[in-house]
Amino acid sequence: MSANPDTLTIVIVEQDKRRALAIVDSLNVTGDYDIHVLDGERGLARSVADLAPDVVLIDVANPSRDTIEQLALASGPLDRPVALFVDRSDAQMTRTAIEAGVSAYVVDGLQNDRVKPVMDAAIARFQMFQRMRVELETTKRALEERKVIDRAKGLLMKMRGIDEEAAYALLRKTAMDQGKRVPDVARALVTAADLLT
Repeated sequence: MSANPDTLTIVIVEQDKRRALAIVDSLNVTGDYDIHVLDGERGLARSVADLAPDVVLIDVANPSRDTIEQLALASGPLDRPVALFVDRSDAQMTRTAIEAGVSAYVVDGLQNDRVKPVMDAAIARFQMFQRMRVELETTKRALEERKVIDRAKGLLMKMRGIDEEAAYALLRKTAMDQGKRVPDVARALVTAADLLT
């Protein structure tokens, strides 16, 4: 990470030193970045993890599906935006890159005047998908908690001979008395009932 928290740390994966310098120059014109150039696939995952960049830009002239997938996964597309620039592509390579989590997939190679706009688009798309992942996880967790609460209410209704409203009130009171969340009390009840049956 950069010393200045407002400065983006960018990793550029490019084997051709001349092209790498052109990319660095085009970025330096548009802002102040902490830029690191990696010249190949060897040790990419470790290098990216060590540098912990905000964005990864990968330029691959003639990629294979395996290369795209390895580069994308090594650059941590679930942790940060990854923009992949390729000279040529087909539908399967595009699908492979998207499935690997690449935020931007640009065909016809990396052109210096397009680096910044593509990087900005990759960041925006990554942030949108991160929000969607968080919302999905929150929804899944709420659904699981709802199922556990419903099962716990059913157990209480059967064991105590009470209605659903009274069962929920008992769960809520127990949670308050123990300083816990209702889903946690419900989960403990369901676990205990499973052990006893």
